[in-house]
Amino acid sequence: MNQPYVKIETENGIATIEFFHPAQNSLPGDLLAKLAKTITEVGENEAVKVIILKSGGDRTFCAGASFNELMSINDAETGKMFFSGFANVINAMRKCPKFIIGRIQGKTVGGGVGIASAMDFCMVTKFASIKLSELNVGIGPFVVGPAVERKLGLSAMSQIAIDANTFYEAEWARQKGLYNQVFDSLDELDEAVQKFAKNLCNYNPEAMAEMKKIFWSGTEDWDELLAERAVISGRLVLSDFTKETLKKFK
Repeated sequence: MNQPYVKIETENGIATIEFFHPAQNSLPGDLLAKLAKTITEVGENEAVKVIILKSGGDRTFCAGASFNELMSINDAETGKMFFSGFANVINAMRKCPKFIIGRIQGKTVGGGVGIASAMDFCMVTKFASIKLSELNVGIGPFVVGPAVERKLGLSAMSQIAIDANTFYEAEWARQKGLYNQVFDSLDELDEAVQKFAKNLCNYNPEAMAEMKKIFWSGTEDWDELLAERAVISGRLVLSDFTKETLKKFK
């Protein structure tokens, strides 16, 4: 399992979307684009009643954006496009009329926290600690910030954004509202996710779609907002400070 992918399996009204990259599920632009497109297409499929979003492997849910791509940015437009990758995934999840269940098996960092925050219901193992590490490299969690703040609140989001070196435990994230259920093992998690998804399939799809609209009310401007945030990150990544900082990570 060394090749990056986004794949989908649909059975009995449940669509399972899985992404993978060998670099701890860090996501380059092409994989982010494919993930956003897949979520949109599945959301339009009338045969699908609920979506499970997961990543491959058993250790890290998502290590954020591709570090190699980040280091290769040399102009503002490329920077904007790079940081728009996670924005497009978050917006695809926001607009999707189906409930999206997050199945998170391990650590999630940076943009991965944004994806977790855009889930409608998040089920995780106790190993699913979170970290917003962007400040470490001279930028900030600008693109994912609105999604993270929506789930954790401004105080908790600010805490993990400023304390950029610290992993916060899954139980902390559950108490703050990011996660809904925490399990001791991967087997327990998978059993619970399947049971929960099957139960949701018994409900009226129209009612669930209307509920989702209500849950996400107030985010109608996110297409523009997240694009504006991508511009900020794209500008900061070109700064002398960030360029020098990134050299230390080579």
